[in-house]
Amino acid sequence: MSDTPNKEDELAGTEQPFVQHLMELRDRLVKAMLAVGVVAGLLFLYPGPGQLYDLLAAPLVTHLPQGATMIATSVISPFMVPLKILLMAAFMIALPVVLWQVWAFIAPGLYSHEKRLVLPLVVSSTVLFFIGVAFCYFFVFGQVFSFIQGFAPKSITAAPDIEAYLSFVMTMFLAFGLAFEVPIAVVVLARLGVVSVEKLKNFRGYFIVAAFVIAAIVTPPDVVSQLALAIPMCLLYEVGIWAAQIFIRHTRAPEDTQETTT
Repeated sequence: MSDTPNKEDELAGTEQPFVQHLMELRDRLVKAMLAVGVVAGLLFLYPGPGQLYDLLAAPLVTHLPQGATMIATSVISPFMVPLKILLMAAFMIALPVVLWQVWAFIAPGLYSHEKRLVLPLVVSSTVLFFIGVAFCYFFVFGQVFSFIQGFAPKSITAAPDIEAYLSFVMTMFLAFGLAFEVPIAVVVLARLGVVSVEKLKNFRGYFIVAAFVIAAIVTPPDVVSQLALAIPMCLLYEVGIWAAQIFIRHTRAPEDTQETTT
């Protein structure tokens, strides 16, 4: 039985000096910042910072009493808050370009099986984060604001501060965006061998309890938002278990594949 020759290292001869790595990193960062800057400039021209804030505030404004508006308690809030939203929107729109620059920087140093591992995770985690933000904006906000305004006494007029609203929105976006990353976390833990798929299945009951505890801490103290966060987390946990089994099978290193077939 003859020994098979060792396969040549895929990365042999691709090493670069440290200074060249720094220069490439600088170029990638500049390109990413330019992409964000170009998108920000376009958004400033159309639809404009004020219109972007109106779009972000629409779920709340539609549930305010007739004639009520949001207020600004700081002198510079009417300028700074829409500008912050403009930059946030520009970064999210330019995120595919930013992630492509990150991928182009790290990809040359990865083996083919590692590329099959990293690239799908980067793409899917970005898509899931956007889905979480969209779910929060289009579904959760309307239900939460309607529920809260239903409890408001008739003797008061609701006039939320625009900075407080921005802080609330950012917290909710981050909470739902990260909550929708549950499948990615499950896949990574299983793929790195930190925990097996069978243990993830056995941990299902504990995760359901943890999801409701996290939802109660992160979201406002209303049942609607807590259920809207906890239930998708539980469902996405099941999706993560299913995806982990497929992902592990298709991202093994060549030597691991040979060991399982012999």
